[in-house]
Amino acid sequence: MLAKYYTRFLLRSAEEEYADEYSGVVELNHDNGRLLDPTEIEALLADNFQREIEDVELLNWSRLH
Repeated sequence: MLAKYYTRFLLRSAEEEYADEYSGVVELNHDNGRLLDPTEIEALLADNFQREIEDVELLNWSRLH
């Protein structure tokens, strides 16, 4: 089932002190009863941007109703 979440995260570049901040709605096709761990969310975001998980820092994640 499709679930919508509001997310806010940092995506770091090769330069250590530089990061872009993103926010918006993310749709996931997963079991709604299952809570995702922050590391799983960061891994999903990293995969989506074709980056390493270390490049992503989750700031906020909440389910939209």
